Amino acid sequence: MKFNVSPVALSCLFFLFLTETLAQNAGSIVTRELFEQMLSFRNNDVCPGKGFYTYDAFIAAANSFPAFGTTGDDTARKKEMAAFFGQTSHETNGGSAGTFTGGYCFVRQIDQSERYYGRGPIQLTHQSNYERAGQGIGVGQDLVNNPDLVATDPIISFKTAIWFWMTAQDNKPSCHNVIIGQWTPSAADTAANRVPGYGVITNIINGGLECGMGPNTAVESRIGFYRRYCGMLNVPTGENLDCNNQRNFAQG
Repeated sequence: MKFNVSPVALSCLFFLFLTETLAQNAGSIVTRELFEQMLSFRNNDVCPGKGFYTYDAFIAAANSFPAFGTTGDDTARKKEMAAFFGQTSHETNGGSAGTFTGGYCFVRQIDQSERYYGRGPIQLTHQSNYERAGQGIGVGQDLVNNPDLVATDPIISFKTAIWFWMTAQDNKPSCHNVIIGQWTPSAADTAANRVPGYGVITNIINGGLECGMGPNTAVESRIGFYRRYCGMLNVPTGENLDCNNQRNFAQG
């Protein structure tokens, strides 16, 4: 049996496919307008990173990771965006303490005494992470040979942050799986008080310096940004926001 499909019909089908695809990516949650509202301080004259972090660079990087911001129901997808920007806003914060509006002010770590110092939204550090990130985003050894690519190419910069977010490493789950509810703690995690929630993401990112030591300002800053973005996206934060009583992953 032969079907004749008109060019107009094919065009309509393609348009519907394209619309559905666009409706499911990270940009359907974090629109250009919302991005500018969330990160309005980043282009302040006091910010060393002024002009670096652009919406177009974020979307280009996000589209390289098909599961990022697209997994689960609408609430899960919005919580992932709030969590990602909550953590990275703390890492790059240049605003006044307690305001939670100064994210994405910095591109480079202030202390640059080591070659592989923190760069980009996640403040990627250590040669091993530069090597793994380079392989993960498809640029091979480029980041090891030229780590400053993370501070000079905004798409690569965002890609390294999203790669870190999406990738499980050693005994750590991925931040992505935690926030969308697809992580089940192991026996070791349970013994270490590591429970599902935003707090364990802080443990994944910087647990050695911030977790298992009671309340501290860094953890509260990460929570403050997350709460702000959850409010902007109209989603609940969930439970277990801090890692104050969690043993960090390096301790087993």
